[in-house]
Amino acid sequence: RKLYRKTGKLASAKVEENAKKNQQFHDYLDFREPLSRIPPHRVLAINRGERAKILRVRVESDEPAIEQVAIESIVPPEHTHKDFLIGCVRDALSRLIFPSLEREARRELTEKAETHAVEVFARNLRNLLLQPPLPGKRVLAIDPGYKNGCKLAVLDEFGALVSHDVIYVVGSDEQKAEARTKLADLLKLNNVSVVAIGNGTACRQTEQLIAEIIGSELQEADVHYAVVNEAGASVYSTSEIGREEFPQCDAIQRSAISIGRRLQDPLSELVKIDPASIGVGLYQHDARAKHLRDTLDDVVQSCVSFVGVELNSASTPLLRYVSGMNQLTARRVYEHRQQNGPFKNRKQLLEVSGLGDATFVQSAGFLKIIGGDDPLDATWIHPENYEAAKKLLEKLGVDPATVSAGTSAARISELVAPLDRTTLAAELGVGQLALNDMIEALCKPGRDPREDLPPPIFRKDVVKFEDLLQGMELRGTVLNVVDFGAFVDVGLSDSGLVHISQLSAGYVRDPHDVVAVGDQVRVWVSAIDKDRRRVALTMIAPGTERPRPERSRGPRRRDAPQQQVSSPAGEGTQSAAERKPLPPRRPAKPRGDRRGRREEPRPVRTGAYEKRAPKTRVPITKEMEEGKEFLRSFGDLLQFHQKKKEQDKPKGDEETSGGANGAASNP
Repeated sequence: RKLYRKTGKLASAKVEENAKKNQQFHDYLDFREPLSRIPPHRVLAINRGERAKILRVRVESDEPAIEQVAIESIVPPEHTHKDFLIGCVRDALSRLIFPSLEREARRELTEKAETHAVEVFARNLRNLLLQPPLPGKRVLAIDPGYKNGCKLAVLDEFGALVSHDVIYVVGSDEQKAEARTKLADLLKLNNVSVVAIGNGTACRQTEQLIAEIIGSELQEADVHYAVVNEAGASVYSTSEIGREEFPQCDAIQRSAISIGRRLQDPLSELVKIDPASIGVGLYQHDARAKHLRDTLDDVVQSCVSFVGVELNSASTPLLRYVSGMNQLTARRVYEHRQQNGPFKNRKQLLEVSGLGDATFVQSAGFLKIIGGDDPLDATWIHPENYEAAKKLLEKLGVDPATVSAGTSAARISELVAPLDRTTLAAELGVGQLALNDMIEALCKPGRDPREDLPPPIFRKDVVKFEDLLQGMELRGTVLNVVDFGAFVDVGLSDSGLVHISQLSAGYVRDPHDVVAVGDQVRVWVSAIDKDRRRVALTMIAPGTERPRPERSRGPRRRDAPQQQVSSPAGEGTQSAAERKPLPPRRPAKPRGDRRGRREEPRPVRTGAYEKRAPKTRVPITKEMEEGKEFLRSFGDLLQFHQKKKEQDKPKGDEETSGGANGAASNP
């Protein structure tokens, strides 16, 4: 009985898993679409369903028409063995050519879809990494959960761990009351102003508890919360980097720390995680691993170079993405800083073991030192141009010590405006482009380009799925942008989808032209699917929709491509005999060139090749007839037999009398 119960539980779990997979690929059951029109994301979804053995996929075509064209093109109508050749053509088509063409078509579609998926992932990853930081804020990070509880981690303004704890948002009333008391005490004692909640399991219960505490115990305090995407946090918690940074914490606590740091500085924290695990792509796990890894590494390196790195606070994973550095060089820089203290100027990088002049030239411009000996180390100016920068400041009458503080930025901008930059560049001995970059760096020292973006959305209340109504206005953050639209976080357990047709009142060719990851958008609820818990959103304000013109559907062209990708739910497909006949092709109109001259119409092909002219044969020699010389080919053998037949023909009546004796004497 115990074995039967255990087997029954396993069987029910497997049935439930299969039902979930079937629901996931429900839209692709009995699905058909022409090969020329199928978008890349559908190709990857169909391939995934086929690998999961949920879908059966094949490419359909008008096989009788293709067969007829092949027979007319290959088999001559008057050939002696016409029936045999037709059978060969049909066998080659069904057994070799059709499967080969199907594999080739699907391979081309898959390669194109994978390349497109990598491009989408790279674009979304760049927007995610360049999200604005949250400096000067103490954060309470929460990694929600049911069985193991919610892990808490209090981080100071620099991301250092202050304290950690565990609470339970479900269970007995005593556990809930204890959790509420712990949260309120942590927020008050540590002067926390922002709460970061991971969007995993038990996220909404934790969010409800935080909202109640903010509305009651902390009503007078200025405390907000934000839901953070925790994709990849578990990867960091068990990685070597996580164990090295927090050896005293277990994996669950490191996951909460990672969630809080993502809100404080997304770039510095997300570089520690494999980019493929961040989850802002389009079927990224179906793409080729090497192509995806190389592309995403280039994106991360570009983002790090765009923002810059503070040398005395950067971690090893962040330093390795600096131009000119690798994993070994970054590790040596980090160890040198741990042993000898913070760097005081950029020239001290040359004291690091293994860091030569070439690496210094490539990386020094991206490494900043705030509060060092040289004020220019806090700017984007490369050490090679320090002499020219000091001459410029001396010419303008500006003290270099005031540059890093930013007090002379407005003055420098006013003093440089009336000067001729071409003459100034020649005087300083630098190029005009280098001079422009130098002036911009002096006017905005230590500037973070991410500061121009809006900060993340902070909340004080909870949005419930049951409270949604059609037409309700919400404010959300774009989590992911794909070919068919954008996923927006509006505070629900699952993000809502804004279809590409609902991104704007006008025509949208590419969703990336309208929104990007991290954008704050205003949306309206357009449809609610309670059974599947899906919400359809729109960014078009109610009352501003444009009426769609009616499209007349004309007859399908005969020469249009008829190949289709189909994933039938069953085995039955429509046969060629059951299909409706296509309308006859319209007669071709006489064409003309650009000058208006009329050309002669092309001759109409009958569908069969004309009979080829017989080849000229080289006659065989007398020695070949007598067997003294080898025959050259089967054509020579045919000539030999033909001559033999001519020699064996009966002669005229005048020779019939001696024919018997001659026949007897000549065997």
